[in-house]
Amino acid sequence: MTDSYPRLAARTLRFTLGIPRNVTVSPDGATVRFIRTPDGVTRSGQLWELDVASGTESLLVDPQDVLAGADEDLSPEERSRRERARESAGGLVSYDVDGTGRWACFTLSGRLFAVHLGANTVRELPATGAVIDPRLDPTGRHVAYANSAGELRIVDVAGTEDRALVSPETPTQAWGRAEFIAAEEMDRMRGFWWAPDGRSLLVERYDDAEVPVWHIADPANPDRPAVEQRYPAAGTPNSIVTLWHVPLDGTEPTEVMWDHEAFEYLARVDWSEGSDPVLQVLSRDQRRSLVLEVDPATGATRTLRELADDAWVELSSAPRRAPGGRLVTVEDVDGRRRVCVDGEALSGDAWQVRSIVDVSDSGVLATASDEPTEVHLVRFGLDGSAEVLTEGRAVHGAVAGGDTLVVVRSELTSTTTTVTVHAPGGEPRPIRVLSEPAPLTPDVELVRLGDRELRAAVLFPRDHVPGSRRLPLLMDPYGGPHAQRVLASGRMFLEAQWMADQGFCVVVADGRGTPGRGSAWEREIHHRFAEVTLQDQVDAVAAVAERWPADVDAGRVGITGWSYGGYLSALAVLARPDVFHAAVAGAPVTEWRLYDTCYTERYLGHPATESQVYDANSLLPLAPRLERPLMLIHGLADDNVVAAHTLRLSSALLAAGRPHTVLPLSGVTHMTPQEEVAENLKFIQMEFLRQQLA
Repeated sequence: MTDSYPRLAARTLRFTLGIPRNVTVSPDGATVRFIRTPDGVTRSGQLWELDVASGTESLLVDPQDVLAGADEDLSPEERSRRERARESAGGLVSYDVDGTGRWACFTLSGRLFAVHLGANTVRELPATGAVIDPRLDPTGRHVAYANSAGELRIVDVAGTEDRALVSPETPTQAWGRAEFIAAEEMDRMRGFWWAPDGRSLLVERYDDAEVPVWHIADPANPDRPAVEQRYPAAGTPNSIVTLWHVPLDGTEPTEVMWDHEAFEYLARVDWSEGSDPVLQVLSRDQRRSLVLEVDPATGATRTLRELADDAWVELSSAPRRAPGGRLVTVEDVDGRRRVCVDGEALSGDAWQVRSIVDVSDSGVLATASDEPTEVHLVRFGLDGSAEVLTEGRAVHGAVAGGDTLVVVRSELTSTTTTVTVHAPGGEPRPIRVLSEPAPLTPDVELVRLGDRELRAAVLFPRDHVPGSRRLPLLMDPYGGPHAQRVLASGRMFLEAQWMADQGFCVVVADGRGTPGRGSAWEREIHHRFAEVTLQDQVDAVAAVAERWPADVDAGRVGITGWSYGGYLSALAVLARPDVFHAAVAGAPVTEWRLYDTCYTERYLGHPATESQVYDANSLLPLAPRLERPLMLIHGLADDNVVAAHTLRLSSALLAAGRPHTVLPLSGVTHMTPQEEVAENLKFIQMEFLRQQLA
């Protein structure tokens, strides 16, 4: 019997297993290292390297050999870190290489290992507690690591000395780890940074003493105690985050000084060769940000850039130093996200810059879009020139080292990702991709809908004959800020095509607030989640029905989504039953006062001063209006969008006498990686929608 698409997608982590990831290039450009699973279904990552000159790939570390076949055993702190990173793979999921190219390090089951890259030999280093995020110093002499006890420790690569550099003074403190908000909402997973000379570090210390304690219970196993979690809900205290310069010679740490009351968030840190460290800090309302230069000896800071925005300052790549010491940032200028050098815009009007890849004498290499659905590699010269390095309807990423560039490409007409090494004087060399072939190829049309030219993907069943029948319409949005679904990558629409093949016209529409179209577009949602994001889905329905009148039945419209998409799906049937006739809402945020500080306050403000805004964007007051079928799905172990969201909406619906369906997932977090759960969950959703839209 052939496995179903949902089961295959779960088994292969959406067909990403076997694709090289965590790619690094040695400073001389001669060697490329990466993590890759041995095939498209095994979740355990291995460490590989490629010799650029010969194109030869070599296996450096196989976790099965290192652990002698034993199962991985992750600490609660490491599980939490992976949940924040949405990491579902196992084995090697990260590693670090020193600046000399002699050593690599990694952790497995909380143990610390080093690889001598010349001899390709693996040794276990002595470590205390469960190891988290080990990092080699640039000179290749020491490994620093955080541990489950909240310490930051170092061990020399010879394994002769393991000692604590800094230790917590209270149970609520931790050194060297990113706090919940940094990891979940600011895309900062690190908590310490080596000095280029390897003699000291910048180390974060956070203290959760004032952060409210929440309890994540497991109702299916009442004999197990609830797990305590510090969760900074909107309007409540955050972790107190400080940064310290910590020398290796035993000298007392020096605190890095800035106005913590005015700038609560530590957003970005960079310590590049030949320059002092650079930080970016952010005010709690996220309308002001400072880029600071640090004097490590004294902890004093000097302001290099001050950024401000009436809505919020958007975080991007960490500020970096160009050769000669010039400051490179990504900033919003005249509605465009641009590369700036010492505050002057380097990139022109044609490009929305996504991230910085590399900074060199020749300029700034960045990912950027001139069309929101495509992402290209562009080198912006310091003279104002722009060289486009990629082409076609595709999404690109890259890693650089020396004169070598590794390009990752996913295009609209293919479900396969390619990884190619480009070096001077040679032909491009592919790195092998071992992912499972997808069992289908999406027949996707990217379109612009309505007056706002909403970027959307439209998919019909692959056997659909135009004009032969009018199909129910199924909207499949995320629809919220910071996440873009409509991109020129065929692999992104595999699940949408499978859903279409069940007898729907499936539409994925990116509305206002999604990235790629400039700051004005993104800031339309400020204080207006419900109004703006729902209206764009309503407009998309109308535009699709008008464009395909013989193929789409606007009297049968469903909507499904997860997380913000779950919020939007439930909102659709509660607020616009005239347009949406059934919804499946997965892990929905139903009451924004229950979601975290940084994300929620960025868009809706502080609940103490914006109570009406929170009320206007909550689903709970809308419960009495439900008149359409609604299925709510939630993982009971979710520590991001906690199950209380669904339970409170269900209680409000019951109090109003409104029938609905609730599907609780025991032991499941915000992700659903288990094969059986993912498969059956998708079948149940599709059957529910088929019945309701029949």
